[in-house]
Amino acid sequence: MTATAPAPSTARARVTAFLPRLALVLAALLAALFTAAAPATAHAALTASDPTDGAVVATAPAQVTLSFSEQVAMGDDSIRVLDPQGKRVDTGELRDMCSGNTVRYGTALHTGLPNGTYTVAWQAVSADSHPISGAFTFSIGAPSATDVSLPTAQAGGGPVGIAYGIARYAAYAGFTVLVGGAAFILLCWRRGAAERPLQKLVVRAWVTLTAATLAMLVLRTPYTGSGSFSDVFDLDGLRAVLETKTGASLVSRLLLLGAAALFVAVLFGVYARRVAGLGPDEAGRSDGADESDPADEAEGPDDTSDLTFGLAIGGAVVAGGIAATWALSEHASTGIQPGIAMPADILHLMAVAMWLGGLAALLVALHKVPGIERAAVRRFSRVAFVSVLVLAVTGVYQSWRQLGSWSALTGTEYGQLLLLKVGLVAVLLGIAYVSRRWTTRLAEAPTDAEAAVASVPAVAAVGQGSDDVSRETASGAVSEGSDVSRETEPVTVPADPERAAQLARQRAARENALEKRVRDADPDRAGLRRSVLAEAAIAVILLAVTTVLTSTEPGRTMEREAGRGSTAVPDRAVKITLPFDTGGPNGKGSVRLELDPGRVGANTLHLWSESADGTPFDLPEIKVAFTLPAKDIGPLPLVPERAAPGHWTASGVQLPLTGEWRIDVTVRTSDIDQTTVQKTVKIG
Repeated sequence: MTATAPAPSTARARVTAFLPRLALVLAALLAALFTAAAPATAHAALTASDPTDGAVVATAPAQVTLSFSEQVAMGDDSIRVLDPQGKRVDTGELRDMCSGNTVRYGTALHTGLPNGTYTVAWQAVSADSHPISGAFTFSIGAPSATDVSLPTAQAGGGPVGIAYGIARYAAYAGFTVLVGGAAFILLCWRRGAAERPLQKLVVRAWVTLTAATLAMLVLRTPYTGSGSFSDVFDLDGLRAVLETKTGASLVSRLLLLGAAALFVAVLFGVYARRVAGLGPDEAGRSDGADESDPADEAEGPDDTSDLTFGLAIGGAVVAGGIAATWALSEHASTGIQPGIAMPADILHLMAVAMWLGGLAALLVALHKVPGIERAAVRRFSRVAFVSVLVLAVTGVYQSWRQLGSWSALTGTEYGQLLLLKVGLVAVLLGIAYVSRRWTTRLAEAPTDAEAAVASVPAVAAVGQGSDDVSRETASGAVSEGSDVSRETEPVTVPADPERAAQLARQRAARENALEKRVRDADPDRAGLRRSVLAEAAIAVILLAVTTVLTSTEPGRTMEREAGRGSTAVPDRAVKITLPFDTGGPNGKGSVRLELDPGRVGANTLHLWSESADGTPFDLPEIKVAFTLPAKDIGPLPLVPERAAPGHWTASGVQLPLTGEWRIDVTVRTSDIDQTTVQKTVKIG
């Protein structure tokens, strides 16, 4: 829930006037960020290879090299070269050929390789922890048939990829509830530390996060490698994972979870006993009274202020450290401005946890603890409001950093997921507005049920703590007079164990029914529970979208240039038709050009020439040149080979960068009649 507590009309007017100004400031910031600087890459991409994809070389090369857009992690088996029969012809030794900003790796080939088509399969892990892979072919002498099939499965996919994705979601959910639940107790409702439902919620979140982190650690080897579950037992692979940035982050998270376990033990041990031992007056000062009352500053003999402050500081440090294990190993740690992006990512994760995790704690408290104070709900409203402001600022920055242009919002998968996430947040805020109205009604005046509860003295039952005392009091408030005396009189335990168990079950059922009657006796609180439940349901979906978003390639392209983030569909052939007129006899006709697959890297070019009457035009000469004006690249000349009358072709046409490429086609119809026609196409 994100709204502030009810305030006087003047304060509410000031807030209402402030919100439009805040929206304008955020919009201006978003526009400035999208236009002020050039975006950068996050996922690594193969930018070049030697030999190139589809190339035909006269003699066998001594090695195969691959160039990437950013730093990657590779092992000895990361580059495999196979002959037409599927036999490895590389030495299996990885060569690190990186220099400055150039990221290049290679592997040597055996000598004396025969002619034929060879397959290069590679696999690596990009700097943001995501696995990437690919394959291409080249030929020595001339192309030949090959028994090697290019792999269709991408690295990080299959059942192992699904399991790893589930573990990622569980880790995010566990972190959110662990941090948000503890913060809800310390900042909003201290007495909640002694409530079993909240204790179970936070402890289960810790267990979930720990188990998910362990699962990600053991699944890391098959996730980035073979994709087989059997590799979880590969100790050498696990040792290699521990030496990577991702492995170090996961181990650090486990160590920090040990510190978090100590925090949880103190919170639900010493701290819970102290808040449970507060008398009615102290409990009112620490939880139920308005913070503006000077009486709140009075300290009783069991005051918990110092311990609360210590737990809050220690918990914030541990939570920030756990959040940093994501920021230091994923998208925030790569690309431009990592020094700003990583702290922003930590704040973003913490704000998500404070809001959505606190929402989960509030939902549990409203459903399981009938005695939650109205002031606690109002405090969470303010905490959630601040969290949403932090989310807005950090989210705008991260969106600019990962997208880089407005067109990437609709033209890339990352942008579309981001739009879905923004839409879910908008729905969540809409439901939160409804929750705010229920909070306002809660704050106006006590209900009849609360007045009845307040009029009944507290009753101490044998073997019950403060939580049970409040239950017995509440039970008496909503039951008839005879029920009160029946609940408070001493209970005689029968000697028959079976009869004793039956009575215990009856008492438990009666207490649960009475608790439900107390909860349902307040229509405002019941309405708040329903709206908070709806918020929690949307939050679950929002976390799922966020998990997918963090493993999706950002919407920025690999180079800083105009037209980045275009909506061009990759791997779709570029097809254009260019009419020409050389001015001489029979000088009119058209050239049909097809560039397949029409992307950065190697392409195959086909040209067909037709005369004015539509018949094939076997030109004496045709030449092609590619130019990228935005980067002052080109012209890159190309003379295609004649494949048939009116048909020319060229393989291995290399386009190194994305952008607006100008294609110049020069045709000659006689010894003196010649012209050049051109067209600009998008290469994405």
